[in-house]
Amino acid sequence: MAVLGLLCLFVGFPSIVCTSLHAGRKSLEATVEEIAGYGGVAEKIIDLAVYGDARNRSYDKLARFTDKIGHRLSGSKNLERAIQYMHDALKKDGLENVHLEPVKVPHWVRGRESAVMLEPLHHPVAILGLGSSVATPLEGITAEVLVVQSFDELKRRASEAEGKIVVYNQPFVSYWETAQYRFSGASEAAKVGAVASLIRSVTPFSISSPHTGWQRYAEGVTRIPTACITVEDAQLMARMAQRGQKIVIRLKMNCHNLPDADSFNTVAEITGSKYPEQVVLISGHLDSWDVGQGAMDDGGGVAISWEALSLLKDLGLRPKRTVRAVFWSAEEAGGVGARQYYEHHKA
Repeated sequence: MAVLGLLCLFVGFPSIVCTSLHAGRKSLEATVEEIAGYGGVAEKIIDLAVYGDARNRSYDKLARFTDKIGHRLSGSKNLERAIQYMHDALKKDGLENVHLEPVKVPHWVRGRESAVMLEPLHHPVAILGLGSSVATPLEGITAEVLVVQSFDELKRRASEAEGKIVVYNQPFVSYWETAQYRFSGASEAAKVGAVASLIRSVTPFSISSPHTGWQRYAEGVTRIPTACITVEDAQLMARMAQRGQKIVIRLKMNCHNLPDADSFNTVAEITGSKYPEQVVLISGHLDSWDVGQGAMDDGGGVAISWEALSLLKDLGLRPKRTVRAVFWSAEEAGGVGARQYYEHHKA
């Protein structure tokens, strides 16, 4: 039913919904009957995608793309290559109105980064700097650690934070709730005089691998270096702190922020037959983090959106409304390309 509903959306279901629910021109029975009339179309799409020549095609598109381009950090040369690759591939696929829409995107460069615990034992600490973080001095920052589990605990212990590296060992609750420590942890630590912050990776499960992500500096607050650490290292330091042991870390990061870069949102369409000015939007984002291939986040969303158009084209289906695929730039930096698309198209 979920697949059928999605396919009806492409073929014309929005007009039925608007008519029956908002204008009251059709009865519910008539709506159900019209939807049922698209059953044959739905079966054709499913057969082509699951059993026919298009079987596994979206996976192959994704694999070829990620194998050729690799990671695609906002503002990087690899993202430029990815955009050109996708633009050319969409045109070659025979899709309509393939074009690029200019956007300005953040350009942060990771550089070299390292951390090592010096006390109470010598222990390398795996880190990944967070997007938009500032660098440490060239010699790094060597400081005692203050471990906290929450922003509330940090506020209660504010008098202990001056000149220290704040380590957040926040428990995982949900992605959006727990990610607030990644988004805002550096500024909250800086407000109480910390010189850097390290955030437990935002995940319920870890195999000693740190995660990365974008973070935001609050206006008017000193910008301090910030990175994610593994769940295991955060818990290790929490146990040490509970025993009253002094923890000292040396942190080095030479990341830097460059001026915003020129980039593009990548667009392709199947033009609608009856209401071409009305758009059904499907999308994914082309940019990715620099420590993997970006296959899941979000090469998969790009491949699926592309394939949705390809299936309609291959079957000669012309939906009532324009189906537009947009591959965003700089989603990881805070939905930058999508916001600029909205500003350009909101009318």
